[in-house]
Amino acid sequence: MNPAAGRGTARARIPEFRAAFAALGLPEFQETRVAGDEERLAALAIEQGVERIVAVGGDGTCARIASAVLASGRSCRLAVVPCGTGNDFAKTLGVEKLRLHEIASLVERDQPTRIDVGRADDHHFLNSCGFGFDASVLEGTQAVRFLKGEVIYIYSAVAQLFTYRGVSVSVGSGARAEKVLMLTVSNGRYLGGAFRIAPHASVIDGKLDVGCFGDIGVIGRVRIFAGALRGTHLGLPSVKTERVSSITLRFADPPLMEVDGELRRARSSIVKIGCVPLALSVIAAPGYPL
Repeated sequence: MNPAAGRGTARARIPEFRAAFAALGLPEFQETRVAGDEERLAALAIEQGVERIVAVGGDGTCARIASAVLASGRSCRLAVVPCGTGNDFAKTLGVEKLRLHEIASLVERDQPTRIDVGRADDHHFLNSCGFGFDASVLEGTQAVRFLKGEVIYIYSAVAQLFTYRGVSVSVGSGARAEKVLMLTVSNGRYLGGAFRIAPHASVIDGKLDVGCFGDIGVIGRVRIFAGALRGTHLGLPSVKTERVSSITLRFADPPLMEVDGELRRARSSIVKIGCVPLALSVIAAPGYPL
């Protein structure tokens, strides 16, 4: 569990989490102490033979635990209790609106399924990675202290909608650089909680959904923003999409990138991204993942 998830709101629910899973005979309960602690704790648990890990936190917590599972090469299953800001991965698993005892029951029944994961710049991701406006909006949320939940992303996006200057990127080898508002590579459908950035994406199809959003002025940006909230932006002339197994992006300098709700600086100006099909075992709600 990450007590700092949801800007600290998860901390108050610790007794509730402990009680729900202890009642099912799942006794091991670990809290993170510093940022990134999830991966270390998960790796230790897997070494000790743990076969199920419940991530209590947001998308960053889930991604770090998933990285530990993937690095181990073992079939440990990942379940999620959403307590983060956007909870995009919880939506993918269909557990975002489930009550705690319902998620605990899913874990107890232990009927796993496998999903794809993405890999960008040698980091695995569950939901998406993004460049340009996406990363800038995430960076902007760090200065917003008076809001909580997915409204933080909406507020930050609106604040930058008229001032962000775009980013230049070329897609594939030999392509000419093009200035865009943003470029997203999605495994799941959601971004920042409120945005259905890749409404047709699937975590079980062995592909990633690429969205290239043209920078065509203020009115065009507003249309993209409004459409992304509803998942209708794909019909706009300024939005180009493709479904790929892998993709190579070239920037003038190592770009700032959003990876599962966290900021990273790419190691070089060339970023390689690919799909790892059905790499992770998860516990999801009936009918999910899609």
